[in-house]
Parts: sequence; structure tokens; C-alpha cells
Amino acid sequence: MRITATLGSLTLSLALVSLGGLASAQNTKASSDQGQMGMKSDSMSSGMSSSDEHFVKKAAQGGMAEVELGQLALQKASNPEVKKFAQRMVDDHSKANNQLKEVASSKNITLPQSLDAKDQATKQKLSTLSGDQFDKAYMSDMVKDHTKDVAEFQHESSSAKDPAVKDFATQTLPTLQDHLKEAKEIAPKVTQ
Repeated sequence: MRITATLGSLTLSLALVSLGGLASAQNTKASSDQGQMGMKSDSMSSGMSSSDEHFVKKAAQGGMAEVELGQLALQKASNPEVKKFAQRMVDDHSKANNQLKEVASSKNITLPQSLDAKDQATKQKLSTLSGDQFDKAYMSDMVKDHTKDVAEFQHESSSAKDPAVKDFATQTLPTLQDHLKEAKEIAPKVTQ
């Protein structure tokens, strides 16, 4: 009887030790999982892929530049078609910028608040020009910039992982394509 009781105690003790070890291992794994989840949420605070987030920030930067350069063109351009185009840049890109701000806000993305160095340099260069020289340089920049924008928005409209970003790119693309077409029609007129 005493041997059976001792064996029973030993079995119970071994079972408790095993359960204790299992519980400890599970707690360690849960802590590790929580730590990894915390790291993921820190690195992807927006909840979207880094390429989608990069596109949103770059599109915001470009849209802001289009508005500021358009406002400059309204002051400095001499050709009425260039002025009309500039007003369209201010109107269309302001509208797109507001839509993009909504997307960014819903994804906790902080958008740039000022022009990057490249766009600031373009604005500075254009601000030193006037009349025909301004018109030529501005329209040349608009053709080059919108050619690049159309390619980037086409890519994002087909490959974005985030539905809101994909929708923004898809809805904005036709406007950018129209801007490019119009810029290509005006540019040769002001370079003559």
C-alpha cells in the first residue's frame, strides 16, 4: 500500500512538474509573440505595405509641388494657355491632395508639409524667370513631371495592396493623363 501511495505521489508530482513546465513555456511563447506583434505594429504603424506608404507620401509631395508651381505660374506666366493650365494644376491637385489627406489620415500616415529639395530647387529656378522664358521652363517641367507621375500612378493602380491607396491611384490617373496630354499640346507652342 505504501509503495502504491508513493508511486501515486511520484506520478502526481511528475505530472505537476510537467504541467508547470508546459505553462511556463506557453507564457514565454505568448510574451515572445506579443513582442513580435509590437515590433510589427511599430514598423508598420499605417497598417499598409511600405511601398504603398511610400507612394502616398511621394504623391502628397508631388501634389503639393504642382499646386505651388501652379500658383507661381499664375503670377509669372505670360501665355494665356499656360495660365489656364496653371489654374487647372492648382484646382485639380488641391482636390487630389485633399482626397489623399483623407486616405493618409485613415491610415495614420504623416504627410510631408513642405517641398522636398528637388521641388524647392525647381520652384526657385522658375521664380527667377518671367514671360516666355518662364512659360517654356514651366511647361517643360510639367511634361517631364506628369510623364513620371502617370507611370507611377499606373503602377500603383494595378499593384497597390491597400484598397484605399489603389482606389486613389485609379481615380486620379485619368486626370493626370489628361494633364500630360494638355501639357504636351501647350509645350511646343511656348518653345517657339
